[in-house]
Amino acid sequence: MSVSFALSLPDATTLVPPFASTAISAGALSGAANARAVEQEQSRREDEELVARSQQGDAGAFDSLIVKYSPRLYALVYNMTSNHDDTNDLLQDVWAKAYRCIRGFRGKSQFYTWVHSIAANTTLNFLKKRGRRWTMSLDDVDNGIANDKEFVELQTNCTPVRETDLAELQKRLNEAMMKLTPEHRAVVTMFDVQGMPHADIAKILGISEGTVRSRLFYAHKQLQAWLSEFAPIPAQ
Repeated sequence: MSVSFALSLPDATTLVPPFASTAISAGALSGAANARAVEQEQSRREDEELVARSQQGDAGAFDSLIVKYSPRLYALVYNMTSNHDDTNDLLQDVWAKAYRCIRGFRGKSQFYTWVHSIAANTTLNFLKKRGRRWTMSLDDVDNGIANDKEFVELQTNCTPVRETDLAELQKRLNEAMMKLTPEHRAVVTMFDVQGMPHADIAKILGISEGTVRSRLFYAHKQLQAWLSEFAPIPAQ
């Protein structure tokens, strides 16, 4: 059985977090949530069928999984590496690992979570081996931020989202992302770029939801500090 891992560059691979917000009615939100739930259930059932066929040796079924998930995985890996060549190489490794392990996949988690976990961990290991030096221990950040007064307040209070010119910020935002540790970059990419809920991120990275929140909080504070010059001028 042979499987091709041909990957194509998705339309959007740059970091564009949802900073802008629009007022939406409660009815529209409820309808969108219901539609999303139906879509997720259909996707889950489709994955189960494709995985089962792949485990039986159906190369076409595994290719369908590659086509379905490569754009999201490419965006995840690229926003963590900021290098297209590295991303292509890592995606090849990710799908090769998934193919080798597909027969052992027992469905304890969704395939979506499983393959994202392979991609995230493969990329994190790559970045660590690349030898980047960080000035602060990740454990120190996680433990310290949990007791931050502002972080605690943000867990119970909604804060306004600042509108800004994303086109102007794009280059600087990507540069700022590269200053984050790989672990913080991963949660920002999954949450702000790909819109994953905290629970999914926690499962993919094998950490608690509280740790996901603390890493997001720390990363957002760092990004805001590095991009402070783009803050809007207060009205006089």
